[in-house]
Amino acid sequence: MKAELLISLRMSLTVSLLFLLFISGVVAQDGWAVNYNSKSFCALKGSEVTMSCTYTYPSGYRVHKAFWTKESGKGSEPPDLLDDPEYRGRVQYLGDEHSDCTLRFKTVREKDQSKYYFTFITDQPGGKYQGEGGVDLSVTDLQVEVPERVIEGDKVTLTCKTTCSLTVRPTFTWYRNGHRLSSSTDQLHLQPVSREDAGRYHCAVLGLNSPEVTLNVRYGPKSVSVSISPSGEIVEGISVTLTCSSDANPPVEYNWFKGTSFVAKGETYTMKKISSVDSGEYKCKSSKERLSVHQSLW
Repeated sequence: MKAELLISLRMSLTVSLLFLLFISGVVAQDGWAVNYNSKSFCALKGSEVTMSCTYTYPSGYRVHKAFWTKESGKGSEPPDLLDDPEYRGRVQYLGDEHSDCTLRFKTVREKDQSKYYFTFITDQPGGKYQGEGGVDLSVTDLQVEVPERVIEGDKVTLTCKTTCSLTVRPTFTWYRNGHRLSSSTDQLHLQPVSREDAGRYHCAVLGLNSPEVTLNVRYGPKSVSVSISPSGEIVEGISVTLTCSSDANPPVEYNWFKGTSFVAKGETYTMKKISSVDSGEYKCKSSKERLSVHQSLW
């Protein structure tokens, strides 16, 4: 009875040990993997993008094809990205048929925005593997955001924007009327803004430029001046024109006064066949400044 129990125990231990060895063998052979260094990219249209990638497979297998594709599938072989005319010449496989699966886009286009998968096929039946999840590529461009209404003296910030956060931390360059400015971040601060800051602005990253936008700075009238034509002595019967001008954005409207009485509106005031009744002091008044014409008219 004891002998039978000992034999049964020995057989049980042997079966368990064999089972553990079998499980261990399966784990050792399960070496299929694709490691995408980054699962997502945000790139500027026209820039270069490198998708770093490594892969592994069980020993005893040999890879005879390694490629990237836009299709996720475990059935039939998906199309190779390099065979697509839309990508030919712009996309380069930098990897090999051993462990490196790096892909490079020489110039990214807006239509390249998609999910990409690395796939490799070995020399043994069923020995095909595709990296799960793939890599998301988002493509953006640069746009300058500028306030709609800017008044001289305001604190103004211009922002160089993208639709997604760029994967590679960029250095920004700002330009006004084609001339480079000192700011190197995504924001340009004009605090306070002045009329000299008005102009055409654009930002750039890696030599890629945004469209230009115009910053229009509004300011009240300054340097108001009044002139009279003809100048010199005024004689009865001639035509006399008074002109009021100033530097303002937008241009202001002028009102003319004779003494305290309103006589006309506009940049000029013309009196035809002048007579002694037109004699007096004339003033033009803008929205913020007032200048008098001290002229005796006879």
